[in-house]
Amino acid sequence: MTLSSKVAVNPLPWILGPDTWDMSPATVTAAVAGITRAGFTAMHAEVPDGMSLADYRALLSDHGVRPAPGYFAGEFDVAASELPALIDRASRRAGQQAELGLTEMFLASQLYQERIEIPAVGTGFEAGRLELVIERIAAIAEAITAEGVTPCFHPHVGSWIETEHEIRALLDNVDAAVLSFGPDTGHMFWAGMDPAAVIASYAQRVRAIHLKDVHQPAVQRARARRDNYSGAAFTEHVWTEPGRGDVDFGAVFAALPRSYDGWFVVEVDVPDLPTKEESTAESARWIVAQPALGGDA
Repeated sequence: MTLSSKVAVNPLPWILGPDTWDMSPATVTAAVAGITRAGFTAMHAEVPDGMSLADYRALLSDHGVRPAPGYFAGEFDVAASELPALIDRASRRAGQQAELGLTEMFLASQLYQERIEIPAVGTGFEAGRLELVIERIAAIAEAITAEGVTPCFHPHVGSWIETEHEIRALLDNVDAAVLSFGPDTGHMFWAGMDPAAVIASYAQRVRAIHLKDVHQPAVQRARARRDNYSGAAFTEHVWTEPGRGDVDFGAVFAALPRSYDGWFVVEVDVPDLPTKEESTAESARWIVAQPALGGDA
């Protein structure tokens, strides 16, 4: 099985639980071994807590795994007095990504309780807050760019940039020279968008993309039950392995420019198959079968 040189996976099935986020060296080491057995040769890059960057680089190298664009999420509506510290954290994360040899990283908003409780519908929208968040994202993006890394904005269910209106407002009001686009097909689909249509609108700004699939019936059940984010993800299984859900990936690939040479990062936040190993192996098999990714379909 051969994967394209710019296809990676996010090892979230090892790290994420209903009430946990385990970025310990032991867990990340197990994740690297697991994604390697599945056939992936590149992985979303994030240095584990308590591990040096040099040791992390060695861990990946020892398994024949390359780093792929990582992620920075911020609370963009913090008080003005907290903004310098937020910018500093973003700059340091970008510098770390640059030291790993990366030229792009995903930039996203943190999740907020109001939207976690009623996800994917733009709960609690406030025009003034959106304007402030856009202004702050632009400032963070400039700081990341100054480190030699291109920030690619990643929309996320549960955040203040969740709906199509919010995504378009952000991208239409921040200079493309400062902020690129890192669409996530699953988060966009869950929030009621046609991912391919939004991607087509900003195709020249896409520098990295998360390939994530969604069960539309699960979305409908979760909404009918008034499930929060965790219930939708872990009980209803909104997320699934790529190709097993309802996202039209053929349309997504067609929406990208022919010249696109950025990263494709597979994400299955919560495995739909019985184990994380089966889930990751199925994602790798799907990738190999995609002509748009150099596969054999």
